Amino acid sequence: MEQKLAGKKILVVDDDPDILAAITTGLADTGATIETAADGNSAVAQVETSTPDLVILDIMLPQKSGFLVLEQLRQKMPRGEGPRVVMITGNQGHRHRQYAEALGVDEYLNKPFRMERLLEVTENLLSS
Repeated sequence: MEQKLAGKKILVVDDDPDILAAITTGLADTGATIETAADGNSAVAQVETSTPDLVILDIMLPQKSGFLVLEQLRQKMPRGEGPRVVMITGNQGHRHRQYAEALGVDEYLNKPFRMERLLEVTENLLSS
């Protein structure tokens, strides 16, 4: 996927520094500009100021859950007007997926996931 996402901006939101580093490293060769946030409040503030094309969003975050972040994003910028959103979570329950879909998530991945899968989802969302 080398440089296929040049000119795109991706915000990665996770409170685990190892996951942030892994995703950032995995996306490094795409050509996209990668920004990070470690909590829900920072994520909302960054979306409002830097307007990313894609947000990769963990569900379990300090200060504001990923669900609340997604809800705020969709209230301010409905699907199709704001960034695309990929939720990532270690929770295997179906209710979380259904709730995320009801809030307007574009893709939902369970941890652990293969980096190739995240890259595929990212490219598909940003090219459509």
